[in-house]
Amino acid sequence: MSSADTDYVLLKCNSPPEFNPEILKKDSSPPPSLYSRIKSSSNVILKYIFFKKKILGSSSMSGQLTPTNPIPPPQGQNQELPTTTATTATTAVASKKLTLIPLIFLIYFEVAGGPYGEEPAVQAAGPLLAILGFLIFPFIWSIPEALITAELSTAFPGNGGFVIWADRAFGPFFGSLMGTWKFLSGVINIAAFPALCINYLKRIFPLFESGLPRTLAILISTVLLSFLNYTGLAIVGYTAVVLGIVSLAPFILMSLIAIPQIHPRRWISLGQKGVKKDWTLFFNTLFWNLNFWDNVSTMAGEVENPQKNFPLALLLSVILTCLGYIIPLVAVTGSVVVDQSEWEAGFMADAARTISGKWLKFWIEIGAVLSSIGLFEAQLSSCAYQLLGMADLAILPRFFALRSKQFNTPWVGILFSTSIALGVSYMSYTDIVSAANFIYGLGMILEFAAFLWLRKKFPTMKRPYKIPLKLPALVIMCLIPCAFLVLIMVIASHLVYLVSGLMTVAGIGWYFFMKLCKSKRWLVFQRVFDEDEDEL
Repeated sequence: MSSADTDYVLLKCNSPPEFNPEILKKDSSPPPSLYSRIKSSSNVILKYIFFKKKILGSSSMSGQLTPTNPIPPPQGQNQELPTTTATTATTAVASKKLTLIPLIFLIYFEVAGGPYGEEPAVQAAGPLLAILGFLIFPFIWSIPEALITAELSTAFPGNGGFVIWADRAFGPFFGSLMGTWKFLSGVINIAAFPALCINYLKRIFPLFESGLPRTLAILISTVLLSFLNYTGLAIVGYTAVVLGIVSLAPFILMSLIAIPQIHPRRWISLGQKGVKKDWTLFFNTLFWNLNFWDNVSTMAGEVENPQKNFPLALLLSVILTCLGYIIPLVAVTGSVVVDQSEWEAGFMADAARTISGKWLKFWIEIGAVLSSIGLFEAQLSSCAYQLLGMADLAILPRFFALRSKQFNTPWVGILFSTSIALGVSYMSYTDIVSAANFIYGLGMILEFAAFLWLRKKFPTMKRPYKIPLKLPALVIMCLIPCAFLVLIMVIASHLVYLVSGLMTVAGIGWYFFMKLCKSKRWLVFQRVFDEDEDEL
């Protein structure tokens, strides 16, 4: 066998120590039945690693290979492995995959977590426009984003989500830039939730108003919530189910109690006379409450049967989220008359007291705390698995893909994300959060572009779920939310432009620094790929 020969080495995952892999000559190919099993199998036992190796010629290599006599990878090249999911060699135990119901509630908490925070839409534009906004906006933003997430997550069912899509479409630079934009926006959002929990708790326990008790409460709650995330995505998923039910229940009850008190004419009010419309607040409220549908894509490698469960979970979570917003909004605007300025975040609890009593107000405030916990857990999971996916693409060093031996969770990603969030949580970060939304919008524009380019460049690529539209219709579908993103960016402040620009420049600098680390071999990088990657 000459040194130029390329053999195909077929290794079976979870094989016993005595397993001897088959060697197939360059001029041969795997049996069709075996290749079919490799391509279609989702079973851990039947899953195969299928990759090309260069054989350094030796007559002794013509026989079978044993694990004690492996063929080393060529010098100077990164070894390539299949896409890392819960079954990769970096783990010592197999984790439980996310099933449909926990996945629905994880998506729900990625996006909403309940009707907390929708009140400023009424304050900004009045009941009618707020109701219309939450009825119409899902069709021009949420549904297109969810459809794209369903198609691309089933086409590329690995951890990393939108980073993988940008990398496949435009290369590693744009994959890295996408990762920077989405990670920073996500981790800054994470920082808000422990502080939000304490803000609600201080209404019950004034001790947490300020000072050392508040600081310690944020620190302890962040650490405890992060540890829950460390214990496993399946546990986080079922926790999200419980939190979702408990936090939604008081709004369902309030809406039912409010029915006899509703006066439909109040729904058509454009707001109080003399109150100027605040369009910036109105659109930002809609955007904030109906955003982040693609975050769950970073955990696609942890989902059981993603080709089937992802589209269905996204559909059901869209319905759950929209109903969770519109039903309480219709009930309260139709039954409660207050000054428009009182419709601030948290007003739903006051409305519950008016409609039913203090007991329901207390339940909604406790529900707000539970919702914040769910939001924290869902978004921390997304950020941690995004870092793992970026390590699989060799955008980040390999140690970001390390998993806990006990729980099989990406502990480095969890620790890194938590550390940044903890630092940000003690800052006055109103403008930083606005900048995070701005760079998230930039990431979404890149995501829409990647989706369209992959449709055009790879029209025959296997897509278990495919949006049933031709490319021109898809362009129109993407242009509408992009126009909204441009609107959000135009009305941003100069400070937001500055902070967003600095974040973007830092992200570009980070890419080239990682490239330097890779070329100098200061850190270990290892690109992990799916068997479908060769088709692209």
